[in-house]
Amino acid sequence: MVFLDFDGTITRRDVTDVILGAYADPAWQAVEEAWAAGRIGSRECLTRQMALVDAGAAEVDALIDRIDVDPGLLALFGATEAAGLGVHIISEGFDYCIHRVLRRPSLNLARHLEGVEIVSAHLEPRGRSWQVSFPAAPCAHGCGTCKPATMDRLAPAGAPIVFVGDGLSDRHAAAHADVVFAKQALATWCEAQRIAYTPYETLATVAQWLGRRAWPDTRMSPTL
Repeated sequence: MVFLDFDGTITRRDVTDVILGAYADPAWQAVEEAWAAGRIGSRECLTRQMALVDAGAAEVDALIDRIDVDPGLLALFGATEAAGLGVHIISEGFDYCIHRVLRRPSLNLARHLEGVEIVSAHLEPRGRSWQVSFPAAPCAHGCGTCKPATMDRLAPAGAPIVFVGDGLSDRHAAAHADVVFAKQALATWCEAQRIAYTPYETLATVAQWLGRRAWPDTRMSPTL
C-alpha cells in the first residue's frame, strides 16, 4: 500500500503556506513557529492560522490554480496500477485545496483517482473567512490527520507500507512505514532519528522504484 502526502509532495509547494503568505495576517508565522517547536499540535495551528486569512473563494482558487504539481505524479499512478498496488493520499492540509488541484482538467487524473481515498482536514469558505474542521479521529499528537492510524485503517493486514512525504507533519507517518521516501525537512528528520529512507526529487523516482520491486511480506529495505 502506497501513501502519499499532498502539500510539497504531490504539489511542488505547500498550498496552505502559499494561501497564508498571500492572504493572512503576518501573525500566522508565529503560530507556525509554535507548531514547529512542538508547543501546539497541527489542529490548533491550522485553526488559528486560517482564522487570520482574509480572502474570498475566487481569490484562493486563483492562487491554488497556479501551484505546480510534481511532474512524476502520472508516472507514479501508472506504476501503482501496473503493480496492482493501492494508493491513498493522507494530508495535514485541506480537502478544498486537494480536490481543487487534483480535479484540474489539464492533469486528466479522474481515472487514476478511482479507489484513491483522500484523508485530510476540511476547509470551506464563509464569505472572506474560512471554516476549518477535522473529520478524522482525534490524534494523540494533536495532528489534524493522524497519519499512522489512517495507514493502519486503509492498509490490508500484513501489507508493506510505503510512505512518500516532505515535511515535519510527515514524521509520524515515516516512523510508522516500512519504506520511506523523503525530501527536505522530512529527510533531515529521518536522518536525525536514524530512520532509513530513500531521497527523491520528484515522484518519478518513487515510480521507478515501485516498478522494479517484487513485494515480499516482510519489512523491506528501501534500496534503489
